[in-house]
Amino acid sequence: MQFTSITFLIFFLAIATIYFAIPNKFRWLWLLICSYCFYMSVNPKYAIFIVISTIITYLSGLLIENANKLSNEKKSRQLKKFWVFACLSSNLGILLLFKYYNFFNTSLTRVLNIFSISFHMPYFRYLLPLGISFYTLQAISYLVDVYRKDVEAEKNIGKFALFLSFFPTVVSGPIEKSKNMIHQFDEKHTFDYDRVKNGLLLMLWGAFVKLVVADRLAVLVNTVYSNPNDYKGLATVIATVFFTFQIYCDFMSYSDIARGAAQILGFKVTNNFKQPYLSKSIKQFWSRWHISLTSWFKDYLYFPLGGNRRGKLRTYYNIMIVFLVSGLWHGATTNFIIWGGLHGFYQISAYLLKPIKEKAIRTFKIKTEVFSCKLGQMIITFMLVNFAWIFFRATSFLGAITIIKNSFYFNPWMLTNGSIFKLGLDLKDFLIVIIGLVLIIIVDIMQRRISLRDQLSRQNIMFRWVIYLVVVLVILVFGMYGPGYSMQQFIYSQF
Repeated sequence: MQFTSITFLIFFLAIATIYFAIPNKFRWLWLLICSYCFYMSVNPKYAIFIVISTIITYLSGLLIENANKLSNEKKSRQLKKFWVFACLSSNLGILLLFKYYNFFNTSLTRVLNIFSISFHMPYFRYLLPLGISFYTLQAISYLVDVYRKDVEAEKNIGKFALFLSFFPTVVSGPIEKSKNMIHQFDEKHTFDYDRVKNGLLLMLWGAFVKLVVADRLAVLVNTVYSNPNDYKGLATVIATVFFTFQIYCDFMSYSDIARGAAQILGFKVTNNFKQPYLSKSIKQFWSRWHISLTSWFKDYLYFPLGGNRRGKLRTYYNIMIVFLVSGLWHGATTNFIIWGGLHGFYQISAYLLKPIKEKAIRTFKIKTEVFSCKLGQMIITFMLVNFAWIFFRATSFLGAITIIKNSFYFNPWMLTNGSIFKLGLDLKDFLIVIIGLVLIIIVDIMQRRISLRDQLSRQNIMFRWVIYLVVVLVILVFGMYGPGYSMQQFIYSQF
């Protein structure tokens, strides 16, 4: 059930209507039922794995908390570590089986073939359960938080099940921490007009970004990246830049719809994006891009590895490990590992080059606070991120190398001879994409200083409704849906 489908709209309206109509003590149960219905609407049989993860993690949390009460500290510590290990092994075992078994199987076979060693293991031919990468991270974070005594173990298995399966976030996040989310299921959320209106506006904006811009960008990107040998020069450059914006628009739209739906019901979930392409460094980019994932890796991998507390070399090692794991989390291919490795390399290089950069600033008396310097930093950061996205989007390593090589072909005339409109988008669709991107960039820039929803709420009612109706009409007229179009899956739902 896609967030941008009519089915979901009807489904969500029914959820919200009944949610506010029933007594508060039954609302979490209603949301749990609806969340499982939403999850099983794609493939009911895979619900068994989120149920298994829920039961194992719930019981492990209780057992760890009971171990905390033991008077024998040594035995307490051993028991806690045992239950953590057992739970992590179970959750990660399911994830590894579905997502990484074939990758490691193929990699091991290739390595052994180099040494003329025959090795064969059967392939695992089942689809990846929906949202498994996301709810597994939530389960792990809860377990670690209980182990660290940051939260108490949840006693109600139903509310814990809702935490892992909450329908706005279960498929593609944001990845919520138990200490930020579970307590909200006990709060009473009354119908608040302003909150509901703001949630609907966020969902409306998400639908516009997805249906009008992201799915249109996908047409050109898919055309070029599906056949990288057939396109050169500006065609590959434009496709790569378009993918850079496509993945942002696509993922941001999902997160906005998820946040909006949760907000209507009275829940606060993490804002996953804060103008990431306006970042002045790779480090800043990762503080603004997929914020919930960045926060998870920082709290549950980077800090446990030692963070920056064990010297520079260990810090660089920890950074690279985090980004390589992040790449592997996104997908079981060499390309994703390279993508993560590039971002790790970018950050480590920034640390190593910092003394040289500071010396150059002092020597040449560079004004770092002026607009031109900040703009230059943004452009460099964008170019680095844009280059790394090639490996993220390409279907193979050779495909990524082909895209990079073909990008250096000189053919600026395609801007004037009309061949640019043979990449899947005609003149009309190309103009719609450009206008949509300009609007999104303007909104991002303005959102750095003001809340556009707050500003809109202060306007006269006639003006507000004109804006609402215009956005709805734009989606209906220019959205990529209906006959002739297959509904584009959100990119991050495949992870």
